[in-house]
Amino acid sequence: MAHPLKVLVPDDLGVKALSSTPGIEAIRYVPGDPFPPEHLDATVVVVDYDHAKETGARFAELPGLRLLQTLNAGFDQWLPHLPAGVLLSNGRGAHGGSSAEWVVAALLAIYRDLPFFAQRQADGVWDPRETETLLGKRIVVLGAGDLAVNLAARLAPFEAEVTLAGRTARPGVVALTEVDTLLPEADAVVALLPNTETTRHIVDADFLARLRDGAIVVNAGRGALVDTDALLAELVAGRLRAALDVTDPEPLPAGHPLWSAPGLLLTPHIAGDTSGAWRRAYAVALHQIETFADGGTPPNLVAGPGA
Repeated sequence: MAHPLKVLVPDDLGVKALSSTPGIEAIRYVPGDPFPPEHLDATVVVVDYDHAKETGARFAELPGLRLLQTLNAGFDQWLPHLPAGVLLSNGRGAHGGSSAEWVVAALLAIYRDLPFFAQRQADGVWDPRETETLLGKRIVVLGAGDLAVNLAARLAPFEAEVTLAGRTARPGVVALTEVDTLLPEADAVVALLPNTETTRHIVDADFLARLRDGAIVVNAGRGALVDTDALLAELVAGRLRAALDVTDPEPLPAGHPLWSAPGLLLTPHIAGDTSGAWRRAYAVALHQIETFADGGTPPNLVAGPGA
């Protein structure tokens, strides 16, 4: 009988989610701690969003490691720690819907002035006023992956004009290099890209200057996509508005000027953190691992041989 595929998982939910599959032995480990000494022959490690530096430093303990599987779509924090010859597959498809939902909620909150009315409720003041609407807005999305596609689908009922921008132009997607021409007419820009050398500070002072007065900058990708100082200058001037689920730095330290910036809706990286999110993440992970175990290439392969 063939030995089961040993998969190290960072939590009890992972053990439960993977152990019912024939041919897979799921073993719990504590992120950042040494891997279980009796299971250093593991072939697969599932990783969470955090602890990349601590856990990544211990991959050398696993001579048989062949696949690193993330539970999130974001994977850039693991690239510096990926051993040679090891595949890296991400959690694309697990959180795209819920993260897209957050973007829609943030846009609605800003356009319908919900923070203003929440404060009036707290003050006990009945203060009717006309608001803007999401209906018909022109929205440029930096990104064309799972999250961006989910967002476009959720914006469709609002009759919004959505343009996706990816690394290369293709049907339904413009090239990121063409985005500058779209900015003067955009009502909102949504950043959903990974953090790479080419995307860091893609939303910089020049980018922001091309946006019309009152436009909204939304970041649900990675904090470093947006030049924080440049955005702060626009917010303090009252020219632009923003909604951030990710920041640079992150976590945002006490006293940072973003906490009190005018025109900003800020949440602590929770766009994809919804009920059932991690069950969905493990369902995606299991599909990648089963494909790998059967000799195939994980559909979500993002780095390593064959990527």
